[in-house]
Amino acid sequence: MKIEKIMKFGGTSVGSPERMKALIPLITGEGKKIVVLSAMSGTTNSLVEITDLLYNDNGNEASLKIEALRDKYHKVVDELYETEEYRHTGHELINSHFDYINNFTLRVFTKLQEKAIVAQGELISTSLLYHLLREKKIKAALLPALNYMRIDKDGEPDYFYIQENLTRELRKHNADSIKITQGFICRNVYGEIDNLKRGGSDYSASIIGAALKVKEIQIWTDISGFHNNDPRYVEDTKVIRELSFDEAAELAYFGAKILHPSSVNPAREKDIPVRLKNTMEPEDEGTLITSDSPLLDYKAVAAKDGISVFRIKSARMLMAYGFLRKVFEIFEAYKTPIDMVTTSEVGVSLTIDNPQYIDEIEKDLRELGSVEVEKDQTIICIVGDFRTERTGSAPEIFQALDTIPLKMISYGGSQHSLSLLIDSQDKTNALRLLSKNIF
Repeated sequence: MKIEKIMKFGGTSVGSPERMKALIPLITGEGKKIVVLSAMSGTTNSLVEITDLLYNDNGNEASLKIEALRDKYHKVVDELYETEEYRHTGHELINSHFDYINNFTLRVFTKLQEKAIVAQGELISTSLLYHLLREKKIKAALLPALNYMRIDKDGEPDYFYIQENLTRELRKHNADSIKITQGFICRNVYGEIDNLKRGGSDYSASIIGAALKVKEIQIWTDISGFHNNDPRYVEDTKVIRELSFDEAAELAYFGAKILHPSSVNPAREKDIPVRLKNTMEPEDEGTLITSDSPLLDYKAVAAKDGISVFRIKSARMLMAYGFLRKVFEIFEAYKTPIDMVTTSEVGVSLTIDNPQYIDEIEKDLRELGSVEVEKDQTIICIVGDFRTERTGSAPEIFQALDTIPLKMISYGGSQHSLSLLIDSQDKTNALRLLSKNIF
Protein backbone atom coordinates (compact mmCIF):
# COMPACT_ATOMS: atom_id res chain seq x y z
CA MET A 1 0.00 0.00 0.00
CA LYS A 2 1.73 3.16 -1.22
CA ILE A 3 0.70 6.29 0.68
CA GLU A 4 1.00 9.28 -1.66
CA LYS A 5 0.17 12.22 0.57
CA ILE A 6 0.20 13.35 4.20
CA MET A 7 -2.44 15.92 5.17
CA LYS A 8 -2.01 17.58 8.55
CA PHE A 9 -4.82 19.73 10.00
CA GLY A 10 -4.19 22.09 12.90
CA GLY A 11 -6.33 22.93 15.90
CA THR A 12 -8.41 25.63 14.18
CA SER A 13 -9.07 23.29 11.25
CA VAL A 14 -10.77 20.84 13.65
CA GLY A 15 -11.84 23.53 16.12
CA SER A 16 -15.61 23.06 15.80
CA PRO A 17 -18.11 20.53 14.45
CA GLU A 18 -18.55 22.73 11.37
CA ARG A 19 -14.82 22.82 10.67
CA MET A 20 -14.50 19.07 11.19
CA LYS A 21 -17.33 18.42 8.71
CA ALA A 22 -15.64 20.77 6.24
CA LEU A 23 -12.61 18.46 6.18
CA ILE A 24 -14.56 15.66 4.49
CA PRO A 25 -14.40 16.99 0.90
CA LEU A 26 -10.71 17.82 1.42
CA ILE A 27 -9.65 14.36 2.54
CA THR A 28 -11.91 12.21 0.33
CA GLY A 29 -10.27 13.08 -2.98
CA GLU A 30 -8.14 10.77 -5.09
CA GLY A 31 -4.99 9.10 -3.84
CA LYS A 32 -4.05 7.19 -0.72
CA LYS A 33 -3.37 9.48 2.21
CA ILE A 34 -2.77 9.72 5.93
CA VAL A 35 -4.60 12.48 7.78
CA VAL A 36 -2.77 13.86 10.83
CA LEU A 37 -4.80 15.84 13.35
CA SER A 38 -4.00 18.21 16.18
CA ALA A 39 -6.27 18.56 19.20
CA MET A 40 -9.27 20.86 18.81
CA SER A 41 -8.18 24.47 19.33
CA GLY A 42 -8.00 25.41 23.01
CA THR A 43 -7.97 21.83 24.25
CA THR A 44 -4.23 21.48 24.82
CA ASN A 45 -4.16 24.75 26.78
CA SER A 46 -7.06 23.54 28.94
CA LEU A 47 -5.35 20.22 29.59
CA VAL A 48 -2.11 21.97 30.53
CA GLU A 49 -4.07 24.15 33.00
CA ILE A 50 -5.51 20.98 34.52
CA THR A 51 -2.07 19.42 34.92
CA ASP A 52 -0.78 22.63 36.54
CA LEU A 53 -3.58 22.43 39.11
CA LEU A 54 -2.78 18.77 39.78
CA TYR A 55 0.91 19.63 40.23
CA ASN A 56 -0.14 22.15 42.85
CA ASP A 57 -2.30 19.56 44.62
CA ASN A 58 -5.50 21.41 43.72
CA GLY A 59 -7.60 18.40 42.75
CA ASN A 60 -10.97 20.05 43.40
CA GLU A 61 -10.40 22.91 40.96
CA ALA A 62 -8.86 20.48 38.48
CA SER A 63 -12.04 18.36 38.65
CA LEU A 64 -14.17 21.43 37.90
CA LYS A 65 -12.10 22.22 34.80
CA ILE A 66 -12.20 18.59 33.70
CA GLU A 67 -16.00 18.53 33.94
CA ALA A 68 -16.30 21.84 32.08
CA LEU A 69 -14.18 20.47 29.25
CA ARG A 70 -16.18 17.23 29.29
CA ASP A 71 -19.42 19.22 28.89
CA LYS A 72 -17.92 21.18 26.00
CA TYR A 73 -17.09 17.97 24.17
CA HIS A 74 -20.53 16.49 24.78
CA LYS A 75 -21.95 19.53 22.97
CA VAL A 76 -19.49 18.95 20.15
CA VAL A 77 -20.76 15.36 19.83
CA ASP A 78 -24.41 16.50 19.68
CA GLU A 79 -23.60 18.90 16.83
CA LEU A 80 -21.15 16.65 14.98
CA TYR A 81 -23.26 13.53 14.45
CA GLU A 82 -26.68 13.17 12.87
CA THR A 83 -27.72 9.73 14.11
CA GLU A 84 -28.48 8.60 17.63
CA GLU A 85 -26.18 5.61 17.14
CA TYR A 86 -23.10 7.76 16.56
CA ARG A 87 -24.09 10.35 19.16
CA HIS A 88 -24.23 7.53 21.69
CA THR A 89 -20.83 6.27 20.52
CA GLY A 90 -19.43 9.81 20.74
CA HIS A 91 -20.73 10.41 24.27
CA GLU A 92 -19.26 7.11 25.43
CA LEU A 93 -15.95 8.06 23.85
CA ILE A 94 -15.87 11.43 25.63
CA ASN A 95 -16.78 9.91 28.99
CA SER A 96 -14.06 7.30 28.60
CA HIS A 97 -11.35 9.93 28.02
CA PHE A 98 -12.48 12.29 30.77
CA ASP A 99 -12.98 9.51 33.31
CA TYR A 100 -9.37 8.58 32.57
CA ILE A 101 -8.25 12.19 33.15
CA ASN A 102 -10.35 12.51 36.30
CA ASN A 103 -8.65 9.46 37.86
CA PHE A 104 -5.45 11.51 38.15
CA THR A 105 -7.11 13.81 40.70
CA LEU A 106 -7.00 10.89 43.15
CA ARG A 107 -3.24 10.18 42.89
CA VAL A 108 0.13 11.74 43.47
CA PHE A 109 0.82 13.59 40.23
CA THR A 110 4.04 13.10 38.20
CA LYS A 111 5.62 14.47 35.02
CA LEU A 112 4.79 11.31 33.07
CA GLN A 113 1.12 11.62 33.96
CA GLU A 114 1.12 15.17 32.60
CA LYS A 115 2.14 13.89 29.16
CA ALA A 116 -0.58 11.22 29.29
CA ILE A 117 -3.25 13.83 30.08
CA VAL A 118 -2.15 16.28 27.39
CA ALA A 119 -2.19 13.44 24.82
CA GLN A 120 -5.95 13.06 25.24
CA GLY A 121 -6.63 16.08 23.01
CA GLU A 122 -5.28 14.40 19.87
CA LEU A 123 -6.77 11.03 20.82
CA ILE A 124 -10.21 12.62 21.08
CA SER A 125 -10.06 14.69 17.85
CA THR A 126 -8.95 11.73 15.73
CA SER A 127 -11.62 9.44 17.19
CA LEU A 128 -14.33 12.04 16.54
CA LEU A 129 -13.32 12.42 12.88
CA TYR A 130 -12.99 8.65 12.46
CA HIS A 131 -16.56 8.07 13.67
CA LEU A 132 -17.83 10.98 11.55
CA LEU A 133 -16.43 9.35 8.42
CA ARG A 134 -17.93 6.01 9.39
CA GLU A 135 -21.31 7.67 9.93
CA LYS A 136 -21.02 9.07 6.38
CA LYS A 137 -20.22 5.53 5.06
CA ILE A 138 -16.67 6.59 4.14
CA LYS A 139 -13.99 3.93 4.59
CA ALA A 140 -11.68 5.06 7.39
CA ALA A 141 -9.06 3.55 9.68
CA LEU A 142 -7.58 4.85 12.89
CA LEU A 143 -3.79 4.48 13.25
CA PRO A 144 -2.80 4.97 16.91
CA ALA A 145 0.35 7.11 16.90
CA LEU A 146 1.35 5.53 20.20
CA ASN A 147 1.78 2.24 18.30
CA TYR A 148 4.48 3.56 15.96
CA MET A 149 5.72 7.08 16.81
CA ARG A 150 8.73 6.96 19.14
CA ILE A 151 11.58 9.25 20.17
CA ASP A 152 15.01 8.11 21.31
CA LYS A 153 16.89 8.99 24.51
CA ASP A 154 17.84 12.37 23.00
CA GLY A 155 14.25 13.21 22.13
CA GLU A 156 14.84 12.68 18.40
CA PRO A 157 12.60 10.54 16.15
CA ASP A 158 13.58 6.87 16.01
CA TYR A 159 13.12 6.54 12.26
CA PHE A 160 13.85 2.83 12.01
CA TYR A 161 11.28 2.01 14.71
CA ILE A 162 8.75 4.44 13.20
CA GLN A 163 9.06 3.04 9.68
CA GLU A 164 8.85 -0.59 10.79
CA ASN A 165 5.86 -0.12 13.08
CA LEU A 166 3.97 2.34 10.89
CA THR A 167 4.25 -0.08 7.97
CA ARG A 168 2.94 -2.85 10.22
CA GLU A 169 -0.03 -0.68 11.27
CA LEU A 170 -0.87 0.15 7.64
CA ARG A 171 -0.96 -3.55 6.72
CA LYS A 172 -3.80 -4.09 9.21
CA HIS A 173 -6.25 -1.90 7.29
CA ASN A 174 -8.14 -1.76 4.03
CA ALA A 175 -5.98 -0.21 1.31
CA ASP A 176 -8.82 2.10 0.20
CA SER A 177 -9.56 3.55 3.59
CA ILE A 178 -8.54 7.03 4.73
CA LYS A 179 -5.97 6.65 7.48
CA ILE A 180 -6.35 9.00 10.45
CA THR A 181 -3.65 9.44 13.08
CA GLN A 182 -2.61 11.75 15.89
CA GLY A 183 -0.01 14.45 15.59
CA PHE A 184 2.19 15.63 18.48
CA ILE A 185 1.99 12.51 20.66
CA CYS A 186 4.48 9.63 20.77
CA ARG A 187 6.23 7.25 23.13
CA ASN A 188 9.71 7.74 24.50
CA VAL A 189 12.52 5.20 24.56
CA TYR A 190 11.05 3.66 27.74
CA GLY A 191 7.62 3.16 26.15
CA GLU A 192 6.00 5.96 28.17
CA ILE A 193 3.57 8.46 26.62
CA ASP A 194 5.49 11.54 25.52
CA ASN A 195 5.23 14.23 22.85
CA LEU A 196 7.10 16.17 20.18
CA LYS A 197 6.63 19.47 22.07
CA ARG A 198 4.16 22.24 21.22
CA GLY A 199 3.42 22.61 17.53
CA GLY A 200 4.62 19.07 17.05
CA SER A 201 1.76 17.93 14.81
CA ASP A 202 3.61 19.52 11.86
CA TYR A 203 6.65 17.55 12.93
CA SER A 204 4.58 14.34 13.11
CA ALA A 205 3.35 14.87 9.55
CA SER A 206 6.86 15.45 8.25
CA ILE A 207 8.28 12.43 10.10
CA ILE A 208 5.51 10.18 8.74
CA GLY A 209 5.97 11.55 5.23
CA ALA A 210 9.72 10.98 5.36
CA ALA A 211 9.33 7.46 6.74
CA LEU A 212 6.93 6.51 3.92
CA LYS A 213 8.67 8.60 1.20
CA VAL A 214 5.39 10.18 0.07
CA LYS A 215 4.99 12.53 -2.89
CA GLU A 216 3.83 15.55 -0.87
CA ILE A 217 3.25 16.68 2.71
CA GLN A 218 0.44 19.17 3.19
CA ILE A 219 0.13 21.36 6.29
CA TRP A 220 -3.39 22.83 6.54
CA THR A 221 -3.96 25.81 8.85
CA ASP A 222 -6.11 28.95 8.92
CA ILE A 223 -3.77 31.07 6.76
CA SER A 224 -2.80 30.71 3.10
CA GLY A 225 0.88 29.92 3.48
CA PHE A 226 3.88 31.97 4.54
CA HIS A 227 3.40 35.73 4.32
CA ASN A 228 6.22 38.14 3.57
CA ASN A 229 5.65 39.80 6.95
CA ASP A 230 3.58 39.20 10.07
CA PRO A 231 -0.07 40.05 9.22
CA ARG A 232 -0.83 40.55 12.92
CA TYR A 233 1.29 43.71 12.91
CA VAL A 234 1.66 44.73 9.26
CA GLU A 235 -1.07 45.52 6.73
CA ASP A 236 -1.15 44.36 3.11
CA THR A 237 1.21 41.40 3.50
CA LYS A 238 1.47 38.99 0.58
CA VAL A 239 1.65 35.20 0.39
CA ILE A 240 4.99 33.78 -0.72
CA ARG A 241 4.21 31.13 -3.32
CA GLU A 242 7.60 29.38 -3.34
CA LEU A 243 10.28 28.87 -0.70
CA SER A 244 13.31 26.65 -0.37
CA PHE A 245 13.66 24.33 2.62
CA ASP A 246 16.43 26.53 4.02
CA GLU A 247 14.35 29.69 3.71
CA ALA A 248 11.31 28.02 5.30
CA ALA A 249 13.45 26.72 8.15
CA GLU A 250 14.81 30.22 8.85
CA LEU A 251 11.32 31.76 8.84
CA ALA A 252 9.82 29.00 11.01
CA TYR A 253 12.63 29.18 13.56
CA PHE A 254 12.58 32.95 13.77
CA GLY A 255 8.92 33.41 14.47
CA ALA A 256 6.65 32.52 11.54
CA LYS A 257 3.95 30.59 13.45
CA ILE A 258 2.46 28.79 10.46
CA LEU A 259 5.07 26.01 10.54
CA HIS A 260 6.83 24.19 13.37
CA PRO A 261 10.61 24.76 13.03
CA SER A 262 11.54 21.07 13.36
CA SER A 263 9.13 19.98 10.65
CA VAL A 264 11.31 21.11 7.74
CA ASN A 265 14.23 18.72 8.31
CA PRO A 266 12.60 15.29 7.71
CA ALA A 267 11.06 16.53 4.44
CA ARG A 268 14.30 18.20 3.35
CA GLU A 269 16.33 15.03 3.99
CA LYS A 270 14.02 12.99 1.76
CA ASP A 271 13.43 15.89 -0.69
CA ILE A 272 9.65 15.73 -0.23
CA PRO A 273 7.74 18.92 -1.20
CA VAL A 274 5.78 20.55 1.62
CA ARG A 275 2.70 22.60 0.77
CA LEU A 276 1.06 25.02 3.23
CA LYS A 277 -2.69 25.35 2.66
CA ASN A 278 -5.67 27.17 4.17
CA THR A 279 -8.73 25.13 5.22
CA MET A 280 -10.86 28.28 5.00
CA GLU A 281 -9.74 28.87 1.39
CA PRO A 282 -8.91 25.40 0.03
CA GLU A 283 -8.70 26.60 -3.59
CA ASP A 284 -5.77 28.88 -2.75
CA GLU A 285 -2.50 27.26 -3.87
CA GLY A 286 -0.72 28.30 -0.65
CA THR A 287 3.07 28.08 -0.30
CA LEU A 288 5.15 25.31 -1.86
CA ILE A 289 8.43 24.45 -0.11
CA THR A 290 10.99 22.51 -2.17
CA SER A 291 14.74 22.12 -2.49
CA ASP A 292 14.80 24.89 -5.11
CA SER A 293 13.25 28.34 -5.06
CA PRO A 294 13.58 31.60 -7.01
CA LEU A 295 16.37 33.81 -5.65
CA LEU A 296 15.10 37.22 -4.58
CA ASP A 297 16.87 39.92 -2.58
CA TYR A 298 14.10 39.93 0.01
CA LYS A 299 11.40 37.31 0.47
CA ALA A 300 10.07 37.67 3.98
CA VAL A 301 10.53 39.07 7.46
CA ALA A 302 9.83 37.23 10.73
CA ALA A 303 10.20 38.19 14.39
CA LYS A 304 11.00 36.02 17.39
CA ASP A 305 10.13 37.37 20.85
CA GLY A 306 11.21 36.24 24.31
CA ILE A 307 14.92 36.60 23.58
CA SER A 308 17.57 37.18 26.27
CA VAL A 309 21.09 38.36 25.45
CA PHE A 310 24.26 37.57 27.43
CA ARG A 311 27.29 39.85 27.09
CA ILE A 312 30.49 38.31 28.46
CA LYS A 313 33.66 40.39 28.69
CA SER A 314 37.05 39.06 29.72
CA ALA A 315 40.66 40.08 29.19
CA ARG A 316 41.43 36.35 29.18
CA MET A 317 39.76 36.15 25.77
CA LEU A 318 42.38 38.38 24.10
CA MET A 319 44.72 36.38 21.87
CA ALA A 320 43.61 33.19 23.63
CA TYR A 321 42.14 29.96 22.34
CA GLY A 322 39.51 27.83 24.05
CA PHE A 323 37.55 30.71 25.59
CA LEU A 324 34.52 30.34 23.33
CA ARG A 325 34.54 26.59 23.91
CA LYS A 326 34.21 27.19 27.66
CA VAL A 327 31.31 29.59 27.04
CA PHE A 328 29.46 27.18 24.77
CA GLU A 329 30.00 24.26 27.16
CA ILE A 330 28.05 26.12 29.84
CA PHE A 331 25.03 26.43 27.53
CA GLU A 332 25.45 22.81 26.48
CA ALA A 333 25.41 21.70 30.12
CA TYR A 334 21.97 23.29 30.51
CA LYS A 335 20.72 22.04 27.10
CA THR A 336 20.02 25.62 26.07
CA PRO A 337 20.36 26.41 22.33
CA ILE A 338 22.00 29.66 21.19
CA ASP A 339 20.39 31.75 18.43
CA MET A 340 22.87 34.53 17.59
CA VAL A 341 26.57 35.08 18.36
CA THR A 342 28.84 38.10 17.88
CA THR A 343 32.41 38.48 19.11
CA SER A 344 35.09 41.12 19.66
CA GLU A 345 38.67 40.92 20.95
CA VAL A 346 37.60 40.79 24.60
CA GLY A 347 33.90 39.98 24.50
CA VAL A 348 31.19 37.75 23.15
CA SER A 349 27.45 38.38 22.98
CA LEU A 350 24.90 35.66 22.39
CA THR A 351 21.16 35.16 22.59
CA ILE A 352 18.83 32.41 23.83
CA ASP A 353 15.07 31.92 23.69
CA ASN A 354 14.73 29.47 26.59
CA PRO A 355 14.87 31.29 29.95
CA GLN A 356 14.57 28.15 32.09
CA TYR A 357 18.19 28.12 33.31
CA ILE A 358 19.06 31.77 32.76
CA ASP A 359 20.14 32.39 36.37
CA GLU A 360 22.27 29.26 36.54
CA ILE A 361 23.92 30.07 33.20
CA GLU A 362 24.68 33.62 34.32
CA LYS A 363 26.27 32.35 37.53
CA ASP A 364 28.51 29.90 35.66
CA LEU A 365 29.50 32.50 33.05
CA ARG A 366 30.72 34.84 35.81
CA GLU A 367 33.58 32.37 36.35
CA LEU A 368 34.87 33.47 32.93
CA GLY A 369 34.42 37.25 33.17
CA SER A 370 31.90 40.05 33.70
CA VAL A 371 28.38 39.26 32.50
CA GLU A 372 25.43 41.44 31.52
CA VAL A 373 22.00 39.94 30.84
CA GLU A 374 19.28 41.81 28.99
CA LYS A 375 15.78 40.39 28.57
CA ASP A 376 12.71 41.38 26.52
CA GLN A 377 14.57 41.32 23.23
CA THR A 378 13.37 40.35 19.73
CA ILE A 379 15.23 38.87 16.78
CA ILE A 380 14.15 40.22 13.40
CA CYS A 381 15.07 37.82 10.60
CA ILE A 382 15.08 38.95 6.96
CA VAL A 383 15.05 36.01 4.56
CA GLY A 384 16.21 36.30 0.97
CA ASP A 385 19.30 35.96 -1.21
CA PHE A 386 22.27 36.86 0.98
CA ARG A 387 25.02 35.04 -0.91
CA THR A 388 28.27 36.66 0.19
CA GLU A 389 29.61 37.06 -3.36
CA ARG A 390 26.73 39.46 -4.12
CA THR A 391 26.68 43.10 -3.04
CA GLY A 392 24.00 45.70 -2.50
CA SER A 393 21.43 43.64 -0.58
CA ALA A 394 21.89 44.80 2.99
CA PRO A 395 21.96 48.65 2.76
CA GLU A 396 18.20 48.94 2.25
CA ILE A 397 17.63 47.07 5.51
CA PHE A 398 19.79 49.39 7.59
CA GLN A 399 18.35 52.47 5.90
CA ALA A 400 14.84 51.25 6.74
CA LEU A 401 15.81 50.72 10.40
CA ASP A 402 17.80 53.92 10.79
CA THR A 403 15.62 55.00 13.74
CA ILE A 404 15.67 51.59 15.51
CA PRO A 405 18.57 50.84 17.92
CA LEU A 406 20.25 47.60 16.74
CA LYS A 407 21.73 45.51 19.56
CA MET A 408 23.33 42.73 17.48
CA ILE A 409 23.73 41.86 13.80
CA SER A 410 24.25 38.36 12.37
CA TYR A 411 25.28 38.37 8.70
CA GLY A 412 27.22 35.86 6.61
CA GLY A 413 26.45 32.76 8.65
CA SER A 414 23.65 31.89 6.25
CA GLN A 415 23.18 32.58 2.56
CA HIS A 416 19.46 32.85 3.21
CA SER A 417 19.06 35.31 6.05
CA LEU A 418 20.24 38.33 8.00
CA SER A 419 19.26 38.64 11.68
CA LEU A 420 19.05 41.69 13.92
CA LEU A 421 18.46 41.99 17.67
CA ILE A 422 16.27 44.84 18.92
CA ASP A 423 14.23 45.75 21.99
CA SER A 424 10.85 44.03 21.88
CA GLN A 425 9.11 47.38 22.28
CA ASP A 426 10.49 48.35 18.83
CA LYS A 427 9.31 45.20 17.06
CA THR A 428 6.07 46.43 15.49
CA ASN A 429 7.68 49.62 14.22
CA ALA A 430 10.63 47.66 12.81
CA LEU A 431 8.38 45.20 10.96
CA ARG A 432 6.37 48.04 9.43
CA LEU A 433 9.45 49.99 8.39
CA LEU A 434 10.94 46.93 6.73
CA SER A 435 7.68 46.16 4.93
CA LYS A 436 7.45 49.71 3.64
CA ASN A 437 11.05 49.97 2.47
CA ILE A 438 12.10 46.56 1.13
CA PHE A 439 8.90 45.06 -0.37
